[in-house]
Amino acid sequence: MELARAVVRLMAPFKNLVLSITADNGLEFAMHKYIAEKLDLEFYFAHPYSSWERGLNEYTNRLIRQYIPKKTDFNDVNDNQIRDITMKLNSRPRKKLNFKSPGSVFFNSFDPKVALAS
Repeated sequence: MELARAVVRLMAPFKNLVLSITADNGLEFAMHKYIAEKLDLEFYFAHPYSSWERGLNEYTNRLIRQYIPKKTDFNDVNDNQIRDITMKLNSRPRKKLNFKSPGSVFFNSFDPKVALAS
């Protein structure tokens, strides 16, 4: 339930922008109905061994691996490193976004008259 509450809390401000979530079949999404109800969205599960059904997630994992190689002990990765990697990935232009960065696409989706809290 803890993960479900965290997902709802973090995504609630953007619920009008999120239409669906596609997850793998891990136990962490056992409360998927709660998430779907609270955020008013569709919740899907990828088929086992069908990573292409979560393409953006797999692509993002590949980008992260440029900074954090496989088999890295995450106890050796600190919060500042995670923030730095996040900033780099969200600032990197993407072909799928007409060479705009994910950060700019995200922030340009809001009404410019509304201030966002950081």
